[in-house]
Amino acid sequence: MKFRPLHDRVVVKRIESEEKTKGGIIIPDTAKEKPQEGEIVAAGPGARDESGKLVPLDVKAGDRVLFGKWSGTEVKIDGQDLLIMKESDIMGVIA
Repeated sequence: MKFRPLHDRVVVKRIESEEKTKGGIIIPDTAKEKPQEGEIVAAGPGARDESGKLVPLDVKAGDRVLFGKWSGTEVKIDGQDLLIMKESDIMGVIA
């Protein structure tokens, strides 16, 4: 991918949810919600504080994260549907 996010932004690829429930019920596409889990594809260098010092991000490429339902901006890069969001939109990293 030839895209580098700026400042405290990250590029996230959604991880699709299961097609079935644990009980075996198949969920149709119309009933599915957008997944709120994704993998970070690229991350910017970080934001600058009041004194101009660079503050690095807490996340890095490859991290699995949870984010808000309406977080980020949907974009298509190299044929992939991705999200660009600020690090502050990420709720946490899945260990």
